Amino acid sequence: MLKNRPNILVIQADQLAAQSLPLYGGKAKTPNLDKFSIGSTVFENFYCNFPLCGPSRASMLTGRLASRVGCFDNASELAASEPTFAHYLRGSGYRTCLSGKMHFIGPDQMHGFEKRLTAEIYPADFAWLPDWETGQLGWEPIRNAIENAGVCSWNMQIAFDEEATQKAIHQIYEYARKPEEAFFLFVSLSHPHHPFLTQPQYWEMYQDIDIPGPGTGRLDETQLDPHSIRCRKMIGLDKEDVSAQQAHLARHGYYGSISYFDAKLGQILNAIEIAGLAEDTAVFVTADHGEMLGERGLWSKDCFFEWAMRVPLVVSMPGLNETKRISQNASLIDLLPTFAEIAGEKLELTGADLEGQSLLSIMEGETENWPDEVLAEYNADATREPLIMIRHGALKYIGADNDPEQLFNLEDDPHELNNLASLEKYSSELSQFRKRAAKLWDRQQLARRIRVSQRSRFVVREALKSGLQEAWDYVPKQDYDDTYVRSSNSHELIDRKVRIPAKGYTLPQNE
Repeated sequence: MLKNRPNILVIQADQLAAQSLPLYGGKAKTPNLDKFSIGSTVFENFYCNFPLCGPSRASMLTGRLASRVGCFDNASELAASEPTFAHYLRGSGYRTCLSGKMHFIGPDQMHGFEKRLTAEIYPADFAWLPDWETGQLGWEPIRNAIENAGVCSWNMQIAFDEEATQKAIHQIYEYARKPEEAFFLFVSLSHPHHPFLTQPQYWEMYQDIDIPGPGTGRLDETQLDPHSIRCRKMIGLDKEDVSAQQAHLARHGYYGSISYFDAKLGQILNAIEIAGLAEDTAVFVTADHGEMLGERGLWSKDCFFEWAMRVPLVVSMPGLNETKRISQNASLIDLLPTFAEIAGEKLELTGADLEGQSLLSIMEGETENWPDEVLAEYNADATREPLIMIRHGALKYIGADNDPEQLFNLEDDPHELNNLASLEKYSSELSQFRKRAAKLWDRQQLARRIRVSQRSRFVVREALKSGLQEAWDYVPKQDYDDTYVRSSNSHELIDRKVRIPAKGYTLPQNE
């Protein structure tokens, strides 16, 4: 299919809190992202829909809440029958490719991607399965990560992101050989996800600056909601906090890891430029969820507070060269309909089936009909019932059947310290949130589905430990036929492989 639509490139970080970035008032050093933002659109209030890797990505991929597609935790399989944005784009003629992490669980490790360039960094089976039937809250090795934060020369995450970046760059040059074909390339890196370790050059970038501590330090347990208490217990920080020095080193490592991600981002964007694809490629830079980083005495994610939920989104679109900032609320489920609109694809799903909607209208200044709403849920560890969140305008509502309701005004109370749910002044707004939540979720039915799913997966997990074992982990195949010269190649194909013209260079002609 001849190309008449822009390419789409997505570069995603893992566990990157928007508040840490200069674009959002933070102190991290991100020269490449800052440069990229010039002439781009910055979404100021952009959110994940589930503060945990696997379900967050499931909702992003499908444009639907994770519970709708049966993804409840980091051991939930995304059904092969569930359409993703990769399916839609591939079906409309795009070449689809994934480099890096996507946290797919189960035997389908592609979900619409034509090519995968790397293996998965985490297990593709049911290993990380929560159990709501026991008193266990789960396990998150964050305390160990904090206590061992600092400098390293190399680690697993660096190895993974180096491979994912370099293979993505090679793929970009492969796409440049066939510029008539539109591509969708998703590059998903592991940084700045803990462990809080970074290489010396990124650590030293912060030696002379005052790395900010949490805006809200460790709160007394009497100031915490029940879920925060459970989260603190799960991460091993309920009885004894880490030392101030350890926390500072962890934040130092986190900021260094952000700068590492920024360096990889720069390499990928540079490849797009060198390959001559920049003017014909829509680029999205975002993250799957944030990191609490010691706020309220919490680390990691697993909750609905801003540092766990709010992520960056910076978009460069061909034809939209104005630097702008958008304050309306939006979220990862809006990416699928956005990509579909860019591709000119008519979605087979009805509007009622999708919780997200295209961002192009508000990017073009049409804000009147934008709902200004974010929907989120949490059904994994540190709870034994569904938790839900709705943000509308400046108000954020958090609900559960057995935990007290929470209501925050983020304009007046950005640190979410004043729960307004008991105030008569907000009774009308609270009633509206309750009605909206009841329409969107049947929490009792959802709880039953989750428990049935957990029990079923426990049976499968234990059974697969016996006898002959076939791993679900994806092992990428390397096909050199399309990269190097082979006897079966046509002269035209060989010519394309030989070189990609260098942009801006014209050699003198022989006379």
